[in-house]
Amino acid sequence: MDSDMERRYIHCDADKCTGCRICELVCSASKEGRFHQELSRIRVAQPTPTIVTSIACRFCENAPCIAGCPKDALSMSGETNTLKLDKARCTGCGWCIEACDFGAIMLDRSTKSVVMCDLCLSLPEPRCVEICPKKALSLSTSEAVAQKARDRVATTSKKCIV
Repeated sequence: MDSDMERRYIHCDADKCTGCRICELVCSASKEGRFHQELSRIRVAQPTPTIVTSIACRFCENAPCIAGCPKDALSMSGETNTLKLDKARCTGCGWCIEACDFGAIMLDRSTKSVVMCDLCLSLPEPRCVEICPKKALSLSTSEAVAQKARDRVATTSKKCIV
């Protein structure tokens, strides 16, 4: 993989997401071999009564989860721009979970180790993106998401003027 590639992450279009949680189930089945939402690397969130969205690791530049890990168990892969976990070092202390602004790192209570999205790098596309029945999930970059927001504001503004 190209080391200069943009940081991609799973983006959820909240206008399309119904909160069905199929993304959570397919993620846990794909990664852990069990349908168990607590083992999913993607989470459905409902920040307001009318907004439902899915959240996965954003692979932040200068990631606070990496800085917050007292055991240096987390690092960013320069090759894939995804987080890498050294399970031998992870004690499950949860400092990375607390440091994540997006709530995208979860603790696997059975292994006492953290789990986070890895974009299913061995697959053509992440399983959650492939399976989402409303096509609410996509692989995107911060710039692409920002451009969509600008386009949406421009379209909405034109409708208000007319």
